[in-house]
Amino acid sequence: MKQAKMPAIAVAGLAARMPQAVLCGPRMDAGGSTEEMLKQVQQSLDKLTGETKQTAETALDEAKRAGAVSAETKAAADQLLSAQTALSNQLKSLTDQLEGVNQKQLDIAQQISDGLPGTGGAGVKSLGQAVIDSHEKIKAFNGGTLSVDVKNAITTAEGSAGGLIFHEEERDPVRMPRRRLLVRQLLMSGRTSSDLVTYRKQVVRSNAAGMVAEGGTYQASEYGWEKATEQVKKIGHITHVSEEALADADQLMTEIDGELRYGLDLEEENQILAGDGTGENLTGLLTEAPAFVAPAGLPDATRIDRLRLGILQVTLEDYIPTSILLNPLDWAAIELLKVGGTDNRYVWGNPGTGNTPVLWGKDVVDSTSMTAGEWLVGDLALAATYYDRREAEVLFSTEHGTNFIEDMVTVKARKRVAMAVKRALAMVQGDFTFA
Repeated sequence: MKQAKMPAIAVAGLAARMPQAVLCGPRMDAGGSTEEMLKQVQQSLDKLTGETKQTAETALDEAKRAGAVSAETKAAADQLLSAQTALSNQLKSLTDQLEGVNQKQLDIAQQISDGLPGTGGAGVKSLGQAVIDSHEKIKAFNGGTLSVDVKNAITTAEGSAGGLIFHEEERDPVRMPRRRLLVRQLLMSGRTSSDLVTYRKQVVRSNAAGMVAEGGTYQASEYGWEKATEQVKKIGHITHVSEEALADADQLMTEIDGELRYGLDLEEENQILAGDGTGENLTGLLTEAPAFVAPAGLPDATRIDRLRLGILQVTLEDYIPTSILLNPLDWAAIELLKVGGTDNRYVWGNPGTGNTPVLWGKDVVDSTSMTAGEWLVGDLALAATYYDRREAEVLFSTEHGTNFIEDMVTVKARKRVAMAVKRALAMVQGDFTFA
C-alpha cells in the first residue's frame, strides 16, 4: 500500500507557521461528569468538616462539665471522621483522574504542534533544513558543488503566490508642470457688475499758475477729461468626458476641474501681458506701454544698464516704478555677471546666500510668461486695473450636441473679465538687443 507524502519543502513551509505549543482546555465528552462529581464531593466534604468541628466542640464542652465525653458523642465523632476520610480519598482520586485527562490532551496537542508523524519530536525546521534532511545526496555531500532539484516551490508566478501579491498604487496622479502665474497680482484689482467698464481719463493739463502782482491779471489754466470704456471679455474652454468615466473614476472630476481652471488662468496671464485689444482680446501691458528710448550720453551696454535706463524713463514721466518683469533666462544672465579682471566676484550678489530678487531697488519678477530678451518696468498697479465680472466657474451638460445619445458630458469653464490700462506712461517696455 502506497503512503502519500507531502514534498519536504511544502511540509517545511507549513511547519514554519506551526506554533511551538498548542494550549487548550480539557474536553469532557461525557457531559462534564468528572468535574461535576468532583464538585459534589468537595461540597460534601466541606459540609462534613463543619459537622465534625461542631461535634468536637460538643465533646470539649462535655469534658469541661462532666470530666468525660459521653459514649454517644464519641460514636458520632468516630462516624464523622470515617466519612471525612472516605470523602478525602474520593476527592483525591477524582482530582488525579482529571489531571490525567488534561495531561493526555496536552501531549496530543504537543505532538500535533511538533509536525507530522515520524518527525521524532524534532521540533520546527527551517525551509533549508527540511531540504537538507530529506535529500540523501545532501546528507552524503562532502564538498564541491551539487545540483538539487526543488519541486513544488512557492514562487511569485501566477498560480503560485503571485495571486496574493498586492501592488502598491498611489491615487494621486503625476501632473504636468504648471507655470507660476504672477502678473495679475501686480495690477490693481476691481469688480464690475456690468458688461462695460467706463472711467474718465484726464487728457489736458495746461498749468498757467504764476506769480501775480497786486492788481495784476491771473492767467487761465486749462484741463480736460474724456470718457474711456473697456468691454468685458470672456475666457473659456470645454472638454468632453464619458458618463462612465465620471462615475467610475471618483478623482477624475477633481482633476478636470483643476485643469480647466488652470487653463483659464494661463490664458488670462497671456492676455494681461500681450493682448492686442482686437476682437475678443484684452489690451495688454506690452501693447500699451511706451517703447524704451535710450537717452544720449548714458552707458547702455549691459542688461543692468538697460534696466536702469528704463527706470529713468518712467521716473522722468513723474511716476515711480516699483517692479521689473523679465524672463528667467535674462535674470540668470544678470545674476551671472562678474566684476571681471582678476576679481572673480559676481556683480549682483553672493551665490551662497539667499538673495532677494531686487535690482536697482525694484522688485524683480521673473516669469516664463515674458518672452526671453524682453522686459517691462513700471508701477503696474498704478498703470492698469483688472476687473472681474464673473469669476471662474465650471459647468456640466449632457444636452450638448449628441451627448444624450452617446452618454457623454461636456464640461465648460469660463470667466468674464475686463482690463483698463489707465496710465500707460507709468511703465516702459523694451528688449536686450544691443548695437
